Formats: sequence, C-alpha cells, structure tokens
Amino acid sequence: LTPDLAVGMLFLCTLPATVQSAIAFTAMARGNVSAAVCSASASSLIGVFITPLLVGWLVVPGGVSGAGELEAVGRIMLQLMLPFALGQLLQPWVGGFVQRHAARLKYVDQGSILLVVYTAFSAAVIEGLWKQVPLPILLGVVVASCVLLALVLVLTTRLGRLLGFSQEDQITIVFCGSKKSLASGVPMAKVLFAAPVVGVMLLPLMIFHQIQLMVC
Repeated sequence: LTPDLAVGMLFLCTLPATVQSAIAFTAMARGNVSAAVCSASASSLIGVFITPLLVGWLVVPGGVSGAGELEAVGRIMLQLMLPFALGQLLQPWVGGFVQRHAARLKYVDQGSILLVVYTAFSAAVIEGLWKQVPLPILLGVVVASCVLLALVLVLTTRLGRLLGFSQEDQITIVFCGSKKSLASGVPMAKVLFAAPVVGVMLLPLMIFHQIQLMVC
C-alpha cells in the first residue's frame, strides 16, 4: 500500500465500534442484545478519547494535523459527544415523539451518515483520489481489509469460547468486537488529518465497512 493508505489502515484499527449495526447483527443472531448496547455505546464514548491518543502515538507520532491530541479530543467531543449528551438530556421530552415516528426518522438518521460519507468521498475524488490509488493498490486495500476482518472474527470467536462465555455472549463479542464505525471515523479523520489526505485516509475504512456488513 502507499504510505497514506497504510496510515489509513492503522487509523481504521484505532476506531471505535459501530452502535447500530453491532446491535442489529447481535439481535438477528439471537445474542445478548443488552450487552451489545452497553458494549457498542461504551466503545463509541471511549473512542472519543482513545482514538486521538492512539493516532498521535501510533499513526502520526508527535502530533495530528498540526494540533495536539488534547485539542483533537476537544473538537471530537464537540462533534460526537455533545449531540449524544443532548439527546440523552432531551429524552424525557422528545423520546416519545421519536419512538412514535421511528420509521420516518430513521431516514434522517441514515441520511445524515450518508451525507457525511458522501461529502468526504466526493472531496477525495475531486482532489484526485483515483489518480493516487490505481486499481492494483485498490485491490490491495480490499485484500488487507478482508485479512484484517478475518483475523478479528477468528480472534473474537476463539477468545469468547476460551474464556467460557455463553453462546449469547459469544455472539455479542464477535459482532461488537469486529465492527468499525464509519459514522464516527469520518468526523474524526477530518479533525485528526490534514484536509488534502483525508479522502485517501478514509478509503480503507469505507472499504472495510462494506466488507464487514456483507460478511457479518
């Protein structure tokens, strides 16, 4: 892989788990949904703090996008944790409305994620993404993503059995431990990396995200 794509693979590994798909897959496989909710939510919240520190330590030693890790944590908290906290605080007033209109509001939820990904990917294409990533290298990213997902699926399956968890909890461990969040990864990348390279950095995440959905 090119240096930027290699860094993108490392960035992928530092990201927290998804919430929606991890819970959905756990429910479909008849796993422990309550544990999946707690695990995926905790991963997302902890990732706000841990991902910038890991990026500064493993991916870009000495700093990220000209800013310190603490500044990056603050900016990511503003984009990801503040809306989450506001949603929890407003639950007594808007919770009933959301539940009654869940079928319609899911398009707002999914549409916002789609727009975030679309704008990041569009900017990358305009900046010449496909000139920087020829087909053989793109196939290399696909292979690397498949290998990474296979390793994590095998590891979580074996560890769940080795540590004596019930089948329901093993299912939760597999589906929560193998997911990477595109919804969190895109805004984090925009904070942590310089604008010209964000599109290339996100390509491994975009490919891995589609593979994880199809495989799981």
